[in-house]
Amino acid sequence: MTTELLIVLSQMTQVVGDLAANAAAMRAVRARHEAADLIVFPELQLVGYPPEDLVLKPALAERARAMLTDLAAETAAGGPAMLVGSVERDDEGRLYNIVALLDEGRVVATRRKHELPNYGTFDEKRVFASGPLPEIVEWRGVKLGLPICEDGWFPTVCGHLAAQGAELLISVNGSPYEIDKDDRRLSQVFGARVAETRLPLIFLNRVGGQDELVFDGCSFILNADGRPAHRLVDWEEEERVTRWTKRGTGWTCEAGAIAEWEAHPADIYSAMILSLRDYVERNRFPGVVLGLSGGIDSALCAAIAADALGPDKVWSVMLPSRFTSPASLEDAAACAAMIGCRLDTIPIVDAIDAFDAMLSGTFAGRTPDTTEENVQSRIRGVTLMALSNKFGPMLLTTGNKSEMSVGYATIYGDMAGGYNPLKDAYKTTVFAVAKWRNANLPRLSRNPVTPVMPESIISKPPSAELRPDQKDEDSLPPYADLDRMLHMLVEEEASVDDVVERYGFERDAVARIERLLMIAEYKRRQAPPGVKLSTRNFGRDRRYPISHGFRTG
Repeated sequence: MTTELLIVLSQMTQVVGDLAANAAAMRAVRARHEAADLIVFPELQLVGYPPEDLVLKPALAERARAMLTDLAAETAAGGPAMLVGSVERDDEGRLYNIVALLDEGRVVATRRKHELPNYGTFDEKRVFASGPLPEIVEWRGVKLGLPICEDGWFPTVCGHLAAQGAELLISVNGSPYEIDKDDRRLSQVFGARVAETRLPLIFLNRVGGQDELVFDGCSFILNADGRPAHRLVDWEEEERVTRWTKRGTGWTCEAGAIAEWEAHPADIYSAMILSLRDYVERNRFPGVVLGLSGGIDSALCAAIAADALGPDKVWSVMLPSRFTSPASLEDAAACAAMIGCRLDTIPIVDAIDAFDAMLSGTFAGRTPDTTEENVQSRIRGVTLMALSNKFGPMLLTTGNKSEMSVGYATIYGDMAGGYNPLKDAYKTTVFAVAKWRNANLPRLSRNPVTPVMPESIISKPPSAELRPDQKDEDSLPPYADLDRMLHMLVEEEASVDDVVERYGFERDAVARIERLLMIAEYKRRQAPPGVKLSTRNFGRDRRYPISHGFRTG
């Protein structure tokens, strides 16, 4: 009878669709832990998570099947078994999200995911069929329960496994980052499963960026009494060796390191760094280019980019017009110098004059308005895209969630670009993160300098500088008020009356913000991707029709 186990938790990244690279990474982990009994890998580690409609290609499922067989064959000579996430197609053509136990040269068992998330960022019911309630897997004399990610977020699957006689629950996950989600997983969700089943539980999560999602790791082990035996680091790959002993009828994990997970806003900054790094590098861009205006949004984006990629891969460009203040020029130059990135200045006055002359006949008799302001922004977008096309770096977009919520952005202008680190960060979050970064060096940084921007950038009133003496709050409520309104309208799906009741704002002011939020949907549909931070990001979580007539105010 087995009474001792050495289980390795491999908290690692994945490349969606690159099965060969993912398999090679797992082989390398196994080679480093020949004395282990079992190595556990995250959800869909062979295919990558989330695969979206890519997984519907028959060739991908067939290649995954063949590679899983090859990985299993490599266990024939002994050594650790492997628990590998992949996909499986049945005889009727249904596709399943599975975990496979590989040992003794073969696929010993597979279990299909039962609970398929179909909310927020998740749409697994679109591509996968739901498996039956999974049975336990008997392996080397141990009865394993193998809930896959969402299977552990509800009591049914784990309760079923416990009733079948499971001795240990091993949950492989692809659980993306959201603010406060690490503690929710540990104490509220999987802690509840342990309390219900009285079984020890392994929670293993992946790390790394995947388009708009970023995965924070934060894997852990809970013993049957609910106490953490291990906590793996957040944001980084880690291979944790854990030792298990059977005492009486139950298994206990020997206590190990309890990693401290980042608090706010350090975790938000790490999410921004890691998501941008993986997006740029996996799409093979040599670096990024961005407009550096002297304002806080572009300054923070430049700092994030330098932390993610290194300052040598960040090209900042100042694009002054006749409305650009000397203070903005000075702040942009100081910011680039502090970060250590390249700064070029390309004035756009001549281009604005050319457009004014070109449109003078058609615009004759019309009073200048936001049209002329937007032309300036679009000239900047065209200029930056020209640099991207000519030299190869991806154009980084710098608008925050407050602006994107109410459409305070110019389509084909400052919205142009390939990725936006601030897309899901409200303006008040931008201020908090900028202040934190100026006083702290991020753990993931490739640019070990601080501070990264002049204090004047943080303290001055935000302005687009598209007309004389312009300030954002000429058109919008103060950001502290605006963000309270937006958080309720977006994250909480609250009504205008709900917002007024909670905060006491003027009803007309809240109704105006709701209207701006609704009519800006067409802009957001054309915005670049950006990392998800909140429970309701634009794009994957909040999916509204462009054309509709519903209002609450």
